[in-house]
Amino acid sequence: MARGIERRDIFRDDEDRNSFLARLATILEKTQTQCYAWALIPNHFHILLRTGLTPLSKVMRRLMTGHAVTFNKRHKRSGHLFQNRYKSVICEEDPYLLELIRYIHLNPLRAKLVEDLRELDKYPWAGHSAILGRRENLLIPYQAKSYQPSAKSSSTKEQKCLAEKTIEDVLLHFGETKKVARRRYRQFVKNGIDQGKRPELQGGGLVRSAGGNKSGLLGRKREEREKGDARVLGSGNFVNEALNKAGEDWEKAKKTKIPLAQLIGKVASHFDLKETSIISASRRKEITKARAIICYFAIREMRYPGTAVGNFLKIRRYSALRCAERGKKVLDTDRRLWELIQI
Repeated sequence: MARGIERRDIFRDDEDRNSFLARLATILEKTQTQCYAWALIPNHFHILLRTGLTPLSKVMRRLMTGHAVTFNKRHKRSGHLFQNRYKSVICEEDPYLLELIRYIHLNPLRAKLVEDLRELDKYPWAGHSAILGRRENLLIPYQAKSYQPSAKSSSTKEQKCLAEKTIEDVLLHFGETKKVARRRYRQFVKNGIDQGKRPELQGGGLVRSAGGNKSGLLGRKREEREKGDARVLGSGNFVNEALNKAGEDWEKAKKTKIPLAQLIGKVASHFDLKETSIISASRRKEITKARAIICYFAIREMRYPGTAVGNFLKIRRYSALRCAERGKKVLDTDRRLWELIQI
């Protein structure tokens, strides 16, 4: 998921949406990345991907950078379009694939862009209507650019592209024939309307990702039961496996000592702040948050003396130590921030 900076719109009209989807469609086909669900909201987007040989970071960089350049040129603006880096969550397929497809495709309804399921069935800016066969599949490279609200199917290609095969993959979970599968899929989506926002589908740790069921975690140490990572969504074993696979790089990142100036630059860039604003007396929320993260990384993880960090940030040693404690709380709620000290 990626959001517009300061929650501003990243799609102002249908031309913006068509442009974004045409780019996404091309990237998906070229990189052989499957997209099982997608939804465009005026100030953000959600996509559910299964990556191929091309890393997710490269796919997202091409998508977001390309859209930002096109959007800025078209609307005669400059500067950042997106709010920091995209948010990504690794998901365990078996228990979560269909739940996430439903959750993402109901986003336009939760955002009140459509009034009900009938309207969502025909809504062009989410993948739900394409799965039902009510709209063109705009993730087919030759469809997105030519979308018109009243357009009928014009696909003439005999060989199916990845986007078409992906919809077939989804429907196979619901039935052997398209007619039956689409009916069951729609009922499945309908059953999810009353569930509202679902924090358990937004990443979490062992207890949270197990749906709150602690029975399978009995016998573990307390710190293991409570271990969490907002970048992973799955059963307890899946969360542990994902963290273990990343363990070597994780520990290396924690022990890496980088220059304070470089650390400040990384954090400032992440929060879209000027470095001079961090080294100031400002008490703006984002600035104090960035300062706290810098202090924690520098003092607790990289073992810089509190006095040195305080002098660099132009605050007292005692203030730097207190900032470090606040920084730990911030990092506990958003583990993605650890990526800032990876080399």
